Amino acid sequence: VFPGNCWAFKGQQGQVVIRLPARVHLTAITVQHITKDASPSGTIISAPKDIAVFVSLLGISVDADREEETLLGMFTYNMEKDPIQTFPLKNMLLPRAFSHVKLLVKSNWGNPWYTCIYRVQVHGKMENHKASTEGQD
Repeated sequence: VFPGNCWAFKGQQGQVVIRLPARVHLTAITVQHITKDASPSGTIISAPKDIAVFVSLLGISVDADREEETLLGMFTYNMEKDPIQTFPLKNMLLPRAFSHVKLLVKSNWGNPWYTCIYRVQVHGKMENHKASTEGQD
C-alpha cells in the first residue's frame, strides 16, 4: 500500500460492486487506507468515513433492470485507529452465499475533491467448500 496507489473516485461519495470468485457466506469486510505517517500531506482526509455494505443479487435476478440489494451493515472507518479495519457483517439475516458485494462510501474525512480506497477484503466461507479448508478466508 503506497500513497496514491489507490482506487480514487471523485467527491466524497462512491460505490463499487465486487464480484467474488465464488459464492461466499459472508462474515466480515476489511477496509484499508494508508497511515498519516505514510501520507505526503500528513493527513488522510481522503479516507472513507461512513461505509455501507450490501449483498447484491446482480446476475441472479430474472429482471435485469431491477437490482435487489440487502444491507449487511453500516460502519465508520476511524482514521485515528489502525489503517486496516475489519467490520463484522450481519450474515445471519441472509443464510446463503452470494457472488457480489457492494461497498457504498457515503462520506470521507473531509477531502471535497476525492476519496481513496486502498484495499478491500471480503471474508467468509465459500459455498460447497471442502471440510479440510474450513475456517479459511
